[in-house]
Amino acid sequence: MVPRHGICVAIFCLGVASFASVVGTRLLSSMAQALQTHGVIPDVVDKVPASVLNVTYPNNLAVEIGKVLTPTQVKNQPTVQWNAETNSFYTLCMTDPDAPSRENPKFREWHHWLVGNIPGSDVSKGEVLSQYIGSGPPQGTGLHRYVFLLYKQPGKLTFDEKRLTNRSGDNRGKFSTKNFAAKYNLGDPIAGNMYQAEFDDYVPILYKQLEG
Repeated sequence: MVPRHGICVAIFCLGVASFASVVGTRLLSSMAQALQTHGVIPDVVDKVPASVLNVTYPNNLAVEIGKVLTPTQVKNQPTVQWNAETNSFYTLCMTDPDAPSRENPKFREWHHWLVGNIPGSDVSKGEVLSQYIGSGPPQGTGLHRYVFLLYKQPGKLTFDEKRLTNRSGDNRGKFSTKNFAAKYNLGDPIAGNMYQAEFDDYVPILYKQLEG
């Protein structure tokens, strides 16, 4: 015979699990709608990531899908967090599909950050393929989308990409997240997020930096 309190605990646990499932489904549905509304699907990826990536800039400035931030606010590398699996490796990418503008994206994508072989969720210990560069949308080109995507690697990888510093914009344009993921058998992204930004007074300073 099962004690009454045991039955109550079981029912409670089932209720919590059911609630968590409903919340998770609604969150995924909301994320899917947001990413589709902003055209991230299919401009950057074909499928909705399973979860929202936690991205935070200095001064506790959290990235939310579609939120408008300024180049000044995002000039420094953010903190990125996720629930990582033990002994697994991940790839993190930040990319702009709107270069030089959303209406004329002839340089799509211009990638801003690319880190592979991240052990667990410790980005600082990953292999930096392209150093972080903040948003620098040209004046008069309106809002650009800046998309963060996280992939779980099949194992530790050997990347043959040219390593890029944050002192030059060379080799950043005409990047394809889809092709990169296919090249290294990364599958679909497991988490994602994005914000929007347009020109402000910091952009000319960034351009000076990229002149080397």
